[in-house]
Amino acid sequence: MNMQRFEELRIDAAHVLARLSEALGDDISKSSAIVDGTIQRFEFTFELAWKLAKALLEYNGIDVATPRAAIKEAYKAQMIKDGQAWIDMLEDRNKTSHIYDETQARKIYDKIKTNHYAALKEFIDRAGENIKNI
Repeated sequence: MNMQRFEELRIDAAHVLARLSEALGDDISKSSAIVDGTIQRFEFTFELAWKLAKALLEYNGIDVATPRAAIKEAYKAQMIKDGQAWIDMLEDRNKTSHIYDETQARKIYDKIKTNHYAALKEFIDRAGENIKNI
């Protein structure tokens, strides 16, 4: 992984995180499409975040192939503070990617708003520091 690719991933992750934040600010009582769109933006953000973690790990000689392995190694490297929160995000991303149930979608939306967004923001905001500190 070269620094240019890392910077591209970091910038893309910050961009989709901003779009997720924007979606979380919408009034969900206006339309169920807001919940659906927010979940889609969460999926994009999670995907870029784990790939950013993978790139950071590879830069430091740690090869990972899956999101679960990236989360485990990122936690060991202290790139993320709460490994279980990230496993929970992974599980929610998997649920939303493969099955759609309106009740489940609303529960995941609430978790995105109360937990997942903050964990993603903390990681993405600190990604530039992490490349220097591992």
